[in-house]
Amino acid sequence: MNPFEIIREQLGGAVPFARHAGVKLTHVEAGLARAELEQTATSVNHIGTQHAGALFTLGETASGGAMAGLFADRILNVRPIAGEAQVRYTRLAKGRITAEARVAGARENIMATFERDKKVAFDVTVTLSDAEEKEVATMRVSWTVKGA
Repeated sequence: MNPFEIIREQLGGAVPFARHAGVKLTHVEAGLARAELEQTATSVNHIGTQHAGALFTLGETASGGAMAGLFADRILNVRPIAGEAQVRYTRLAKGRITAEARVAGARENIMATFERDKKVAFDVTVTLSDAEEKEVATMRVSWTVKGA
């Protein structure tokens, strides 16, 4: 099994709240990840659309996958912390929602800073879309990764 599949499987089940919310990490590679959330009776709000908290959890999980994928070759030797997140809800979210997260910045620069300073801060941008591929929200999650 390749390291990205190991990260997908491990990270996909490692966060109890994301698991409880029904978030599934579906794809991980270096600096990119996808996750999805089916609409269920417990993921909705008072108007019958996906709850903002469920959408946030989906986006944050995808961002963690992208971050972990970037550090795949040393993931067991780092301590990542999500320090800040901003979310913008752009339309009502109904049905299955997919999040695609991408590390902002060049991998070479991020890794060079990490090697030099034993820590690095960078952003991951996330787009959440419905089954019709219409954007329902965007996020920016700021990660700090330190050597363990």
